[in-house]
Amino acid sequence: MASSKSLFVGVVEVKLDGFAVDVPAQRRSFAAIRSHLESHALKHQRILCALNVDGEPVNLLEPRRSAKPFARIEGETMSLDQVPAQLISAALEQTANVRAKVQSAVELVLINDAHRARELWWNLALTLKEPLLTLSLLPENFFSPAKGSAPLCQLRAWQLEQLGNVIQQVDESCDAEDPAVLSDTLEKCALPWLDNLHAALKLWLETALLDTPVGETKTAATP
Repeated sequence: MASSKSLFVGVVEVKLDGFAVDVPAQRRSFAAIRSHLESHALKHQRILCALNVDGEPVNLLEPRRSAKPFARIEGETMSLDQVPAQLISAALEQTANVRAKVQSAVELVLINDAHRARELWWNLALTLKEPLLTLSLLPENFFSPAKGSAPLCQLRAWQLEQLGNVIQQVDESCDAEDPAVLSDTLEKCALPWLDNLHAALKLWLETALLDTPVGETKTAATP
């Protein structure tokens, strides 16, 4: 077990799951320290799921672009058993964010001409699939359907098919010169689909949490 006493790499404090991590002296850049933490987590069959630099969260899907000096890096890990719940939670957040954008678009298209309203929709349409892309990372065996229920792969296929229908209906409404037609279609087609997806994700999250071992803790072992 790593000591809870803070360790420093030069002037940088590095912690993982609340415990100090001894980082080699030559690893002083953010990328080098992150790589060390990723490796450290994987060796203990865990995954780095969150990273903060001086208290600010870092997007793990993109390289850190800031060249600003930093003094503290704190990471969090999760076990492989926690991955499904983490993915569904991310999809839930994405669904809520997309819904907020669609709700805003319902009003925005009304105050724009037909050309601008269509551009607003086409840019928004690109974001609707984000939660489904996240769900595509779920392992097929995570969800055990009740008797008579569809398996996970089928449920995801249905969601994709429904999204395709939604986009088609909204696209067809763009042919009207009155932006109110587009606004009405967004409200009656896109928003209900997102609400149904959100409700389904909540049920899936409950399933994932039930399958996560009780007493799961985040503990960083000594490198």
